[in-house]
Amino acid sequence: MHVHAHPDDESSKGAASTARYVAEGVEVLVVTCTGGERGSILNPKMDRPDVLANISEIRRQEMDAAREILGIEQEWLGFVDSGLPEGDPLPPLPEGCFGLMPVEKAAEPLVEIMRRFRPHVVTTYDENGGYPHPDHIMCHKITVAAFEAAADATRYVGSGEPWQPLKLYYHHSFSRMRMLALHEAMEARGLESPYREWLAEWDGDKSWDDRITTRVECAEYFPVRDRALLAHATQIDPDGPWFAVPLEVHQQAWPTEDYELVTSHVPTQTPEDDLFAGLR
Repeated sequence: MHVHAHPDDESSKGAASTARYVAEGVEVLVVTCTGGERGSILNPKMDRPDVLANISEIRRQEMDAAREILGIEQEWLGFVDSGLPEGDPLPPLPEGCFGLMPVEKAAEPLVEIMRRFRPHVVTTYDENGGYPHPDHIMCHKITVAAFEAAADATRYVGSGEPWQPLKLYYHHSFSRMRMLALHEAMEARGLESPYREWLAEWDGDKSWDDRITTRVECAEYFPVRDRALLAHATQIDPDGPWFAVPLEVHQQAWPTEDYELVTSHVPTQTPEDDLFAGLR
């Protein structure tokens, strides 16, 4: 079970390893917390009045297309996108949005899905949301809360039979090590790197990369990931930075998707090369 904040997150984080596990016969469910209603249109070709007027329905259609490409199941929690506040000081979040929900209440539908789907492995974002979007941070909070509560018969009574997921991971999709490897691979080929400015301005936590415990080989499935990304046409510009690095460079320079093992109820040793290490 992958728990994500918005439609498109399932395709930009862990999509190739998802496709690998689906090909191996694993049943994968993506839980999408919000409809992405307040997300900006990031593809200039889709920045049109007719798209903006129907953004909620279009983003659901995009999710449907990505779901089919990845071969997954998908459910919506039904919360309202918080948007990404900008300014100094930051404006308050919109009333009723996901980011303002009490964690105990917002975790309840996720507990019900966990007890019904009965996942062995759960993934989500780290405590900073991967990046500090309020919906990503809330997604982290409710996933950790649900992971801990799902097996407790005294909590969320009426939300199904208790179930204990066995492993919890955080995505590490945008590590500095990965960006640097792609940057250097592009320069070695005489190609312009889209990461030069990003790396020059990078001021992240130097311990972030050290938290990676698990690297899943999935380069074979990068084309599936890319097709799923392109299905989110309002969010992904095929001529933008997402696709500035050729596929073969991705496959050669960084052939894994990376995770941090946070909790395991089965014996396992790190580093791992499989989210199901200790379960197979």
